[in-house]
Amino acid sequence: MYPHLLEPLDLGFTQLRNRVLMGSMHTGLEEHKEGLHKLAAFYEERAKGGVGLIVTGGFSPNLRGRLHPFSAEFSKAKHARAHQVVTEAVHRQGGKIALQLLHAGRYAMHPFAQSASAIKAPIARFAPSEMSARQIKKTIDAFASSAELAHLAGYDGVEVMGSEGYLINQFICKRTNMRYDDWGGSYENRIRLPIEIVKAIRAVVGKEFIIIFRLSMLDLVEEGSTFEEVLILAKALEQAGVTIINTGIGWHEARVPTIATQVPRAAFTWVTEKIRPHLSVPVVTCNRINTPEEAERILATGQADMVSMARPFLADPEFVAKAEQGKAALINTCIGCNQACLDNVFKGKRASCLVNPRACYETEMVIRPAAQPKKMAVIGAGPAGLACATTLAERGHHVDLFEKNDRIGGQFRLAMQIPGKEEFRETIRYFANRIDQTGVHLHLDTDVNFEMLEPYDEVVMASGVEPRKVKIEGIDNLEKVLDYQTLIREKTPVGEKVAIVGAGGIGVDVATMLTEPTEHTLDDWLHDWGIDKEITYPGGLYPFPDGMSEKTVWLLQRRKGRVGKGPGKTTGWIHKRTLEKRGVNLLGGVGYEKIAADGLHITLDGNPLLLDADKIVICAGQESVRPFEDKWASLGEKMHVIGGADYAGELDAVRAIRQGVELAIKL
Repeated sequence: MYPHLLEPLDLGFTQLRNRVLMGSMHTGLEEHKEGLHKLAAFYEERAKGGVGLIVTGGFSPNLRGRLHPFSAEFSKAKHARAHQVVTEAVHRQGGKIALQLLHAGRYAMHPFAQSASAIKAPIARFAPSEMSARQIKKTIDAFASSAELAHLAGYDGVEVMGSEGYLINQFICKRTNMRYDDWGGSYENRIRLPIEIVKAIRAVVGKEFIIIFRLSMLDLVEEGSTFEEVLILAKALEQAGVTIINTGIGWHEARVPTIATQVPRAAFTWVTEKIRPHLSVPVVTCNRINTPEEAERILATGQADMVSMARPFLADPEFVAKAEQGKAALINTCIGCNQACLDNVFKGKRASCLVNPRACYETEMVIRPAAQPKKMAVIGAGPAGLACATTLAERGHHVDLFEKNDRIGGQFRLAMQIPGKEEFRETIRYFANRIDQTGVHLHLDTDVNFEMLEPYDEVVMASGVEPRKVKIEGIDNLEKVLDYQTLIREKTPVGEKVAIVGAGGIGVDVATMLTEPTEHTLDDWLHDWGIDKEITYPGGLYPFPDGMSEKTVWLLQRRKGRVGKGPGKTTGWIHKRTLEKRGVNLLGGVGYEKIAADGLHITLDGNPLLLDADKIVICAGQESVRPFEDKWASLGEKMHVIGGADYAGELDAVRAIRQGVELAIKL
């Protein structure tokens, strides 16, 4: 069914069982007290699921290369011994695994940061010191030593992190390398560090050891590399002894989205395709590849020799096995939301996955058959109810799932209609198939009354949320006012001027939807973000005009301060930048006076202002839906409340789905 994806890859001295590389992800387990045992369970489940080659999260080759003061390091014999639990777990399942070696350079969040030059990164707290020639040579030796230790630990290879704006990338680009010695100035000098590192590693590990180099093929920052320069380095790395070249896209400080759900699927495979014909070693492509169909298309059309998928293996460890068994419809698809993976990591928390809360909690969230099957009622088929019902049924319980609407999905059904959030429909598709697979009895168009719950052993209330009602004079003017659910669900015409009351995640989504261009291809998206497909400009960026919307939209919030970021820590800036480019008026510190025939009357910084809006859309939060709440107490301990019914707040699907699975494991 997926002949190219499932085809083995012969590396000469060893063979990979398919063309799937599980890309590097920092999980937070690397520094956890019991982290390596938990990490072993995490990787073992993915190896069992059929991944061809796993790459770990980044480990520093020395102390000063650590990303944070207590980040993971791999530089001593004791580290190699400790990591054997990881390599043995993967090999037990017939998999292969490579250790990623990452020196943070100026991205290090500590005062001992080093780089090619003493230039502070815009996303860092500390300015780095400029490395001396002696320190550079010691760093090369450190990379080689770590690779040798990885070999002893049982790793099948290493990946040298030469992209994303970390140390090696900092030496390569003029942006961060102002040196005038043998390690700076000419391009030949600036690429000397990565070449010497690869040569040193190959010298100590021998010929039969995988060396992957993560090459920044598209920097997406000013004064980055051109295509010709990338090609020169790629060929030199091949000569130096790399086994595989993996694609890197964008520096962490780049102001261009590369992996968020707003990025079109496989948006950057054309970059790898440009490089591949010039090389003889296998080349890997990456970023926003999340289905076996997409991966097969990429390989079948010759864009790459392998596909790298990272977050899709958080979402579903059995991704490859399901594809191989003809069960792709049962793959729990990564929706690129970043909310439980990258957002958590940047907050110093353990990574997980919105659609699969067991990710990185394999040893703690164990789904076992129920000791005594029970009769369960789950009310509400939104994310929380779906996760709970299907997990309960997987454990062997008899589950009736009640939904008052004519289809499942809840708030996800609204979310998937927002431009850039189309992936949310994949989660609904997954749960629809899981309902059939696990034997949940689904009752649509059903309003549950209290008497219906009498025969059940346990009742799960996952009835969700509804728009919060706000008090503004004229709010009942149906000619002028509508709520976000009605707008999204019914695509109500709104005219040319729209005021949005509430600038949280939903308000941002509505503003995005209203200003989205009618036609929007991948090339349009690349142009919107100023990406030069020829990579003739340094870094692959060119000056570009903002794509102003034809509509006039005001996004309003009571609170003073920044407007339009939405809730995501790693994606909020993308929302804000998009709205700014489209000319959305972002107003904070707003007081709402009244809604009248002539528009919305507000105060801004204490001054009266009329927004002559054709429509006012209310996005002022949610309230829990709690049917027959006055009778809940009579159900005693058999009543359980999860998701939006438990807490409305800002919509939080991470919490909702996790609550559903955790409750199902406990009952």
